[in-house]
Amino acid sequence: MAGWIIVAVIVILILANGLFTVKQQTAAIVERFGRFKRIAKAGLNFKVPLIDHIAGRLSLRVQQLDVKVETKTKDNVFVFVIVSVQYYVLADKVVDAFYRLQNPQSQITSFVFDTVRARVPTMILDDLFEKKDDIAQAVKSELDSVMDEFGYGIMKALVTDIDPDAKVKQSMNEINAAQRLREAAVQQAEADKIRVVKAAEGEAESKALQGKGIADQRTAIIEGLKDSVENFSSNIKGANPEDVMNLVLMTQYFDTIKDIGLSGNSNTILIPHSPAGMSDISEQLRTAIITAEQVNKASNK
Repeated sequence: MAGWIIVAVIVILILANGLFTVKQQTAAIVERFGRFKRIAKAGLNFKVPLIDHIAGRLSLRVQQLDVKVETKTKDNVFVFVIVSVQYYVLADKVVDAFYRLQNPQSQITSFVFDTVRARVPTMILDDLFEKKDDIAQAVKSELDSVMDEFGYGIMKALVTDIDPDAKVKQSMNEINAAQRLREAAVQQAEADKIRVVKAAEGEAESKALQGKGIADQRTAIIEGLKDSVENFSSNIKGANPEDVMNLVLMTQYFDTIKDIGLSGNSNTILIPHSPAGMSDISEQLRTAIITAEQVNKASNK
C-alpha cells in the first residue's frame, strides 16, 4: 500500500512539472528532444514531462535599442549620431525570431551603423540637423526590408540627438552670436539715422517758421511806426515825421532798457546811451526803412 502511495506521489509530481505559465505579451518555445514542437501562448500551459522542455521565451512587447554612431559630415566635422530603433517580434514569425537570429540587437546595430555612415558623409553639418528625419526614414526602410525576414518588425526609427565636438558647438554659437550682433548694429544705425534725419527736418521747419515770424514781426513794426508817424503828424501841428520817429525810438529804447533790467537771466549789453547815440540809431533805422521800401517797390515792378 505504501508503495502505491509513493508511486502516486511521483506521478503527481511529474505531471505537475509539466504545468507552466506564460506571461502576457510573451511567447514560450517548446521543444521535444531538441526539436521545435510548438509555441506556448499566454496563460496556463502543459508540456509532456521529461520529454518536452521550454527552450526559451520571447517578449512580444515593443522594445527600443539606442545606437550611438560616430561619423563625419561632408565638411569634415566629426559627430555622434544617436538613433533609437523601436522594434518588436512579429506574432506570426516567433519561430524565425527565436531560431534565425542569435543576437537581434547586434544585427540591428550593424544596419544602423551602415546606413548612417552612408548618408551623413554626403551632408554638411547644417543640413544634417535639418534632414535628420531623412536619415531616420532611411534607417527604418533598410531595417524593414531586412529584419522582416528574421521575424522582427520595425515600428519607428528616430534620430534623437546629433552631438558635434564641443569646439564645433562653441564655434557655431559664436557665429550665431556675431550674426545677431551685426543685425543689432544695423538696426541701431538705422534708428540713429532716422533720429538725425527727423531732427534735421524739425530744425529746418523750425528755422523756416522762425524766419517767417521775424519777417512778420518786422513788417508789423514798420506798419505800426508808419501809423504812429501819420497819426502824430496829423494831430500835432508843426511836428514833422522825423520828430515823431525820434520820439517813438526814444520810447522803444527806454522800454528795452526796462525789460533788460527786469530780466533775471540778462547778459551785459553795451549800447550807445546818449542823445547822439539815439540820433545814430534813428538814422540807421530810417535808412533801413527807406531801403526796404525801395526793395519792395522794385520787386513789385
